[in-house]
Amino acid sequence: MPGNGVSGNGVSGNAASDNGASASRAGLLRPSTGELAHRVTFVELFFDLVFVFAVTQLSHMLIHEQTGTSLVHTVMLTMVVWMAWVDTTWALNWLNPTSAPVGGMLFVLMALGMLLAVTIPDAFGGQALPFALALVAFNLVHSLFTAGAFLRSRPGHAVNFARISIWHAVSGALWIGGAVLSPDTRLWVWLAALLIDWLGPRAMFWVPFLGGSRLDTWDITGEHMSERVSSFFIIALGESMVVTGSTFAETGIQWIEVAAFLAAFVGTVLMFQLYFRHNQRGGSEYISRASERGMIAQTAYTYIPIVLVFGIVGTAVADGLILRDPTGGHSPWVVGMLCGSASLYVLGNAFFSRATGAPWLRAHLVGAAVFAAMIALSPVLDPLTLSWIVNAVLLAIVLSEVRDYRSVDDDEESIDLGRDGA
Repeated sequence: MPGNGVSGNGVSGNAASDNGASASRAGLLRPSTGELAHRVTFVELFFDLVFVFAVTQLSHMLIHEQTGTSLVHTVMLTMVVWMAWVDTTWALNWLNPTSAPVGGMLFVLMALGMLLAVTIPDAFGGQALPFALALVAFNLVHSLFTAGAFLRSRPGHAVNFARISIWHAVSGALWIGGAVLSPDTRLWVWLAALLIDWLGPRAMFWVPFLGGSRLDTWDITGEHMSERVSSFFIIALGESMVVTGSTFAETGIQWIEVAAFLAAFVGTVLMFQLYFRHNQRGGSEYISRASERGMIAQTAYTYIPIVLVFGIVGTAVADGLILRDPTGGHSPWVVGMLCGSASLYVLGNAFFSRATGAPWLRAHLVGAAVFAAMIALSPVLDPLTLSWIVNAVLLAIVLSEVRDYRSVDDDEESIDLGRDGA
């Protein structure tokens, strides 16, 4: 979410020093220099634990009910969880989590996040109203708190977060209103609310009389944004490990279950490699060097990551289902979930690379197409065999990336495939 200002700390010239000193005295805002200016703090990592539980709840929805309706609900709720989390990441680019008031605000958000996560499995049913109330409170607490934190030292920032709060209030009315309607009507009202939440950043949070945020005011700390989003991917990949381990513990240790467990484990490791081997570092360096970080952060670290999260959650669901029945059924659902999720994850990496200054990598695009085509193999191969084939394709993509980046090194080009630091 946008701040207001044009220097590395969101303000310019002498005003930056004066405002920075005022903010430092207030203790609510990060200092403009020093380690804390971009460091991810322990309280932020503690806050993330709530979302480990939330992501687990999302994957379990599809493990327990494989229907089109459940898939739609899971996709929507995943978008809700991601946007709630990334909203706080934007705010924490400016807020100082080591201060007592900001830390207290995060603990309140954790409590609301736990309530949100608890209600996820029945959010479209009997728990609709508690879910909606928790979500709306979560969004408004951090946006209003941040507006207040900026009020004295950086009024421009405060106005921006007032805009954000207005957008949250509008979508919140739809979330709460939809919760008291019939389930069929609720779906459409909540789709409208979700659309508002996701269009807000792209619309610069335009509000009548207040206008919209200027692009040149969206200056954030690139290192902090990159580290925070990377930590969410670790959360999602860790949740995949939890699903794999807990399901394996239930099935018993037979050779075929061991083969399914190893396939799931190797797949998770390869997904980790695909993002963290090059993309994470390259993206962090690119946004840190860029003069206009706001739009990069909005595209690469707000919108594109949801594609990767879909891929990770879907893969965790597929792995859990395969562990329960490694050879049975030739299920189109399991195969579609496995191959479709792998395709999404690879595409997400391709989009992220492009958004952070790198060219399209052929391995990404070809791999995504291969995974999509493999869905047709459901009548031919059992899920366990297909799982190992998916891993082989992922390994080929990782090795192709290594070759491409090494080739760039040999040509004395940038290791980041053309990232030129705007």
